Amino acid sequence: MQYSPARRTALVLCGTGAHGAYHAGVLRALQEAGVKIDVVAGQGVGAGAAMLAAIDGAARLWEPGGIWRSPQRQSFYSWTRQARIAAWLTLLLLIVLVAPLCLLLAGIVYPTPRFAMMELAAILVVLFAGILVSRWRPFAGKRRAEGGWWWGPVGAPLDAEPARRAFSNTIWQLIRGASREARPPDGDAGRRYAEVLAENLGQPGFRELMIVATDLDSRSDVIAAMLREPYRHDFVAPRPGRERRAEVLDLAGLGRDFALDIMAGALTPPVACEPQLLRFAADGYWRGEAHRLCDRPGSIARLLEELAAAGVSQAIVATAVAAVGAPHRLRTPQLNLRGRLGEFVTATESASLQDALVLARLRFDSFYVICPSHNPVGPFDFTGAYDEASDRRHSTDELMEGAYEDAYHQFIEPVVGASGEHLVGRVNGTVTSS
Repeated sequence: MQYSPARRTALVLCGTGAHGAYHAGVLRALQEAGVKIDVVAGQGVGAGAAMLAAIDGAARLWEPGGIWRSPQRQSFYSWTRQARIAAWLTLLLLIVLVAPLCLLLAGIVYPTPRFAMMELAAILVVLFAGILVSRWRPFAGKRRAEGGWWWGPVGAPLDAEPARRAFSNTIWQLIRGASREARPPDGDAGRRYAEVLAENLGQPGFRELMIVATDLDSRSDVIAAMLREPYRHDFVAPRPGRERRAEVLDLAGLGRDFALDIMAGALTPPVACEPQLLRFAADGYWRGEAHRLCDRPGSIARLLEELAAAGVSQAIVATAVAAVGAPHRLRTPQLNLRGRLGEFVTATESASLQDALVLARLRFDSFYVICPSHNPVGPFDFTGAYDEASDRRHSTDELMEGAYEDAYHQFIEPVVGASGEHLVGRVNGTVTSS
């Protein structure tokens, strides 16, 4: 079947890190063209974009000073403060130790510097502080951790908190309106978000919502959704072979306090970042347990499964992962941790999407993918990446603009235009209609 604006439609935003800039461009194009979206869903960084789009706040992604235009994006998933301090102190120690040897080889007498011992002491202090922090977690309301003492200062090297804070603050600015009230704890802010969305469902710009994160402790995905009836009832209803109370959070009901926590978990890449801690309600299924949440790049298949069960008959997937390439397009492998992780995440997302496409064609009447033909920007390239194909740097701003054009060329013009729906959009500065 062909696309029809009369059918229930979902926009699925999937990706990690800097690939969120692609979501911004797609959302901008669909919004300008007036494409009807009933449910907006997100995995990874797409969960943050989905939560903004659900409350008519998608413009905060691409407008001047927005999340993907602001310099703050360069701090997303950077090295933790502890890792940076230890690295700089180690470098300084090496300089202090090597400098006398170089001077001695040059025939210059140089006394053994006292700074070497001072730097060594400073490094030990940093490492000891890391151990204390890891051991102090149970007393600070965090989960107790086990392992050798040396893992305390090592920990997770990348910091997901700047990204989580940027999306949470932007959401709070939207829902507080003209008030100057400071952002409350995530539970209170999440409840306010759920209330605003529930009160305005059906109004222009407001959409149903579904996001996914992975629970490391239950070893399963957690789906949070705000759906209108009768789809809400079907979402929380028991299913054979599944304990729905353990894996779904109804943002219109008892799960309304956890909206920002689930988003924060989705914004947390696995392994390299400390998981987001979510403490469930004492009277809920998990009886007050604190679970660790993170993203799972392959969870798009689960998201599509839940959308199909929620009455969605046509889906649009936006991903910054380029289509399957051709021979003689190899890229030089990156040796740093962020580069290696980014390559793995991209490969996992691509393979998962291909698997999901096979099942999606069986579950949906219509299914569309918006993706770039070429994208040199990896999930952690927030300052851009060198593009070997064009011999220049490619920025996240270019990724965003390319997504805008992809949305028009791959979906709005050939699909929506062919359906006969009247649209007025803007492509390359000119107004078009169909």
